[in-house]
Amino acid sequence: MKKTLIAVIVAGSLLCGSCTFLDNLANNLSSIANLANCEYSLKNVSNVSVAGVNVKNVTSGNISATDVVKLVSAITTKSVPLALNVNINVKNPTTKNALLTMMDWALDVAKTEFATGVTNQNYNIAASTTTTVPLGVSTDLYRLFSSDGIESLKTFASSFNSQGTSSQLGLRIRPSVSVAGQTFKSPSYIEIMKPTGTNTSGISTTGTQSGRI
Repeated sequence: MKKTLIAVIVAGSLLCGSCTFLDNLANNLSSIANLANCEYSLKNVSNVSVAGVNVKNVTSGNISATDVVKLVSAITTKSVPLALNVNINVKNPTTKNALLTMMDWALDVAKTEFATGVTNQNYNIAASTTTTVPLGVSTDLYRLFSSDGIESLKTFASSFNSQGTSSQLGLRIRPSVSVAGQTFKSPSYIEIMKPTGTNTSGISTTGTQSGRI
């Protein structure tokens, strides 16, 4: 009798545990599915540097002799690092939470893909709220300036506006989720920043765009 009672208690515990697991799984799947209803847009861009030179120095006309030396050195050493922080707004307009576990990004320069990356931070976007997802974006631009040299590099740096965006840069993102070790990516990239120029000689206003999966 005692053994039978213990078996019943153990079975009941396992059943309750299974129910809890299934409930959690169902909630997660619902949050994951709701990610498709979220809207994505550019919030801002900050800390933009080219070859270690803050582009604000260039756009404000306060470029120093040291900055020029850095730009010249970047060309001669064949390394022109670009770094920027991009904040993406993820808006959940629904009445249910949405779960984001991964975001791929692709950086376009002069309409050519220069770099890709991924952030693996988990975000639970609550119902009817907007969550900001930060992306650290970096690449090497040397091949873009290898033929035209320092003048084209300075022109590129001056193409950035006060918001930190440039007519030469484009950023695409692809939200993803992971379930039981499997990654499911959205079928296509969403364009957040759109490059409007095809070379580094022109300066124009950068377009921004919001979108859904």
